[in-house]
Amino acid sequence: MSEDPVRVGVLSLHTSKESKAICNAVEALGHEPEWLRRENAAVDVTDGEVTVEPDVDVVANRMLLSNIEQPAEGLGLAHTFGRARPVLNDPSAVLTAMHKFASAVALAEAGVRVPDALLALSNDRLNAGRERFGEEGVYKTAIGTHGGGTWKVDLTEPVNPMVGNRQAFLQELIDRDDSRHHDTRVYVVGGEVVGAMNRYAPDGDWRTNVALGGDVEDATDSLDDEVREMALAATDTIGLDYAGVDLVQGYDGWYVLEVNPTAGFKGLFKASGRSPAPHIARLAIERGGGSVDDERVAELSAVLDDSRPSCMPPEHRINDGEVPTIGYIEQVRVAGTQGSTEAYAKSDTGATRSSIDTSLAADIGAGPIKSMTRVKSGSVKSGKARPVVDLVVGIGGEQHTVTASVEDRSHMEYPVLLGRDILQHYRVDVQKRVDEGRDAERDEEEEEGLEE
Repeated sequence: MSEDPVRVGVLSLHTSKESKAICNAVEALGHEPEWLRRENAAVDVTDGEVTVEPDVDVVANRMLLSNIEQPAEGLGLAHTFGRARPVLNDPSAVLTAMHKFASAVALAEAGVRVPDALLALSNDRLNAGRERFGEEGVYKTAIGTHGGGTWKVDLTEPVNPMVGNRQAFLQELIDRDDSRHHDTRVYVVGGEVVGAMNRYAPDGDWRTNVALGGDVEDATDSLDDEVREMALAATDTIGLDYAGVDLVQGYDGWYVLEVNPTAGFKGLFKASGRSPAPHIARLAIERGGGSVDDERVAELSAVLDDSRPSCMPPEHRINDGEVPTIGYIEQVRVAGTQGSTEAYAKSDTGATRSSIDTSLAADIGAGPIKSMTRVKSGSVKSGKARPVVDLVVGIGGEQHTVTASVEDRSHMEYPVLLGRDILQHYRVDVQKRVDEGRDAERDEEEEEGLEE
């Protein structure tokens, strides 16, 4: 193997603790990490020669695709880097994993036990088959994350094959814990189990996701051999280099629920004191032709170093690196999935989150709804819930993708409000406004940022 440091690219456009931890682990193992982000990444084809910027030897794919509106764009980007360099978690395998029903089909075909499930494109066919799941079942969108798009439903009532614009399906409810629903997540890296935890649903819920407040306990050393082999087989069947495999025990044995290509590290580290990051880093380094000290990997796995990595590219700013100044009232361009338009926006440093008028959001196709947020207004002290959607806001040549709340602003002068999620990148000149002569808004509401 080469003695030169391996340059490991971590492809992740979102700022996550996991991506930070992998970058830091690569560096701690004596090699060179590069965080491939919007600020620094490019692929160049000139005279038939392909170059990657920054130049890397191998790419660890950490593209988070399951909770974005256009996952094909992210998959295409990962495929582009994967065609130019060796890649961990091949995008084709990630596509199978992120589509929960596709992964269930792949696992069933390979003889890995999964719950019974039914995906049907018509309402009639889906509901004609729902009785076989009993009075209660699991209703899922085919693509979803962090427990979103998953419900336990009363199957005496009909269900729809679509939730918004996403395909949905029915799945058998597997549960042998009468007091508190739980499952087991097994972390697999490079064909080895590096850790496992039992996850317990929070009070009032049956979903076990750590992101929803579920409790965890270490299951690494007590892991049943059957569970271990099922997790390894599931990861291999889907074709992933690393994954978090979710399994549940029924009265007649174990079942694989999902295979997650971007499983988080926080829950496992809390439960077991083990971090998958150095194991993923080692796999990438070895795939790139390098070598590492196994004892050093074990030492690093006892620490979850998710501090800002040295390779994180500086945030791009206009005006030669100076912090731009915007006015109290600005003209912005807002974009959704069905188009874009210009609109006046008011800067509000007291608002945590930006917001957009309901009608304008509908016109540009902002959505789908990602969650609900609680807001407080001068007239409704107890607050009220509003939907939250992805929104692209363009200001002075810069674009910002934020999760904006949707509200009826028809009684207000400005259809868009810029909150601190955007204003943190600017200085606000309250004397400057592009709409001189227009009346001030009559009423305004401030985000409290309390998400439900």
